[in-house]
Amino acid sequence: MNRNLSRRLHRDYIKVYRISGLITHGIFLAVIIAYFSCALAWDWTLIPGWIALPLVIASFVLFIWIIPQMKYTRFQYELFEEELEIQSGLIFLSNVLVPMVRVQHVELESGPLMRKYDLASVSVVTAATTHRISGLKQSEAQQLKQQIGILAKVDDQDE
Repeated sequence: MNRNLSRRLHRDYIKVYRISGLITHGIFLAVIIAYFSCALAWDWTLIPGWIALPLVIASFVLFIWIIPQMKYTRFQYELFEEELEIQSGLIFLSNVLVPMVRVQHVELESGPLMRKYDLASVSVVTAATTHRISGLKQSEAQQLKQQIGILAKVDDQDE
């Protein structure tokens, strides 16, 4: 069996994950501020706002500082001739073997933040589920997509 080295996500993926979290938490904070404004203007109770504020702060710490580093540290993948092995998880670690004969197609995706950092995601689709490897450099993701396509004998109709 041709064995490759385990590979990790690109370090820039931590930045993208954090920026995405900042945007999400910014929206939550705007909603809380809007609620406080409405509550003061129309004499509503402030309790929901005071409950939501510490939850958003705790979530901010968790999703901006702790989880991105843990995801980067715990995620790795390895491509073999017969299968793709993906290890992931934060608290409960998951190790999945995707047999190449089960792969239906492979997709390459890249949103605006990912493109800014020249990153992409590779999605390996089987009949049962989709396995995603996010945070690869664009060239590495394209190469992985091609390798999986060849090993799984999938026609590349995108190009």
